[in-house]
This record gives sequence, structure tokens and C-alpha cells, in this order.
Amino acid sequence: MESVKNRGREHKQNGRSFLAFILFALIVFGIIAFRGVGRWLVREDPPAHAETIVVLSGGLPFRAEGAAKYFASGYASEVWVTHPDEPAEQLKELGISYTGEDEYSRQVLIHMHVPENDVLILPGTIVDTQQEVEEIVRELHRENKASVIIVTSPQHTRRVKALWNKLADKNLTAIVRAAPDDPYDADHWWRNTRDALSVVREILGLMNVWAGLPVHPHSD
Repeated sequence: MESVKNRGREHKQNGRSFLAFILFALIVFGIIAFRGVGRWLVREDPPAHAETIVVLSGGLPFRAEGAAKYFASGYASEVWVTHPDEPAEQLKELGISYTGEDEYSRQVLIHMHVPENDVLILPGTIVDTQQEVEEIVRELHRENKASVIIVTSPQHTRRVKALWNKLADKNLTAIVRAAPDDPYDADHWWRNTRDALSVVREILGLMNVWAGLPVHPHSD
């Protein structure tokens, strides 16, 4: 009888030990995943020549600077800049002058020796990355072009590529590159609010892409 009780206690102890091991493994895996997600979000294509370079909105001045460097290296012969939805009209009604982000990016490009005639601000107004990709695709069709280098922030590259694969025609090619001077710290992203908020936003954005884009861009 005593031996049966001993075996029962051993089974319980073994069960607890197994559960403790599983819990420990999950904690270790969680820590590794938590630390590694910042690096995982960075997903660049190999550099290659294309017909144009596109600066996505945000990340001033780093994205525009990166695009200017690719232009200077001869990867493409022109640069496009997306046009974000901004409160210019509302500020104008208040008598406040406002220079949009796209214009600032244009000025950065020109400052870095991209000829003014080779810089185009795309006509469509966008509110998020999904609309940016759609606008780039439309402009490629309008200009009868098939390849583009998209310059964005490092943590944004994976979502940009996922959106491109979902929204762009199969005969169009996007080379997604990270702005080389962007201060994003992939290995220690949780140490400052800028990077932490960026990582959370990118994860939520990727989940939306994987789910089929059920969350739509904001519109007035």
C-alpha cells in the first residue's frame, strides 16, 4: 500500500516537474521572441536597379536621405514622393502657413543633389501604407513602368513587402530597402518610446494584412 502511495507521489512530482519545464521553456521562448521581434521586422530585398525610387511618408529626413543615396548610386533615374493627408486646409483657414511633409522630403532630395526635375510628388492623397502601395501601383501603370525601389524605415520594411505582395500586380517588382541612417534600434527596441510604439504599430499592421485587411484606412 505504501509503495502505491509512493508511486502516486512520484507521478505527481514528475507531473509538476514537467509543467515547470514547459513553463520555463515558454518563458525563455517568450523572452527570445520579445527581443527578436525588432530584428524580424527588418526585411530588405537585395539592392538592384529599378525604374524609379519612392520615398514613403514619415521618417523625416531619413527616408528621403536614403532615397537620395540610392539615386546618387545610380539605382534609378527619378524619385517619387507620396503625398500624405495633412491639415493644410484647416491651418490655412486659421491663417497659419503649412509646408507639407512631401514638400520637406522634396527639399531634402534636392539638397542632396537630386535634380528638381527628377523629383515627382505623387498626385493621390494617402492616409496609410496600404493607400501608399495602391498609389504607387497606379502611378507605375500611368507611367508604364514595372519596377520600383521603395525606401522606408527599417521596422516598416516587412509590412511594406507584405502589402506589396497582396496588392500589387504580379508583373510589378518592388525592391524594399531601409533608410540606412534611420536611428531605429532593432536589437533594443523596447528601450525608447519611439521604437516601442513603432514595433507595436507594425505588428498590428501585419496582423491586419494577414487577416485580409479588415481594418480599412481612415477617411473623412
